[in-house]
Amino acid sequence: MIKRILFFLIAVLLLFVISFFSHDFILQSKEISVSFSLLGVYGFHVISAIIVYGIVELVAAKIPNQAGYAYLASIFLKIGFFVLIFQASIFANEELTKPERISLVIPLFLFLITEAIAVSKLLNNKQF
Repeated sequence: MIKRILFFLIAVLLLFVISFFSHDFILQSKEISVSFSLLGVYGFHVISAIIVYGIVELVAAKIPNQAGYAYLASIFLKIGFFVLIFQASIFANEELTKPERISLVIPLFLFLITEAIAVSKLLNNKQF
């Protein structure tokens, strides 16, 4: 269990470093500014991905039949917390520009796909 969590932690941090700095470089090279903190958005997704995977890992160790439901519930909570935390900076604007929308969606999908792959490997593993 600890080995899987550490592997996921390293993978998520590596994904964060590569994706954030490349995303920020592209925005700066094209002189595009966003009205929110890109580091804050990436930071939220990193922390929440680690928490979600940790929750699913703990639930899978105690009651493996309910681990999928724990993942589903934690994804909904993650989206809810994102809206609560970034409500003033993102959702206060009348309309987001296309680069701002894309800058919100990229980290969401990157870390959501990473979580889904890790959780599916965990749930397919018969040795919790």
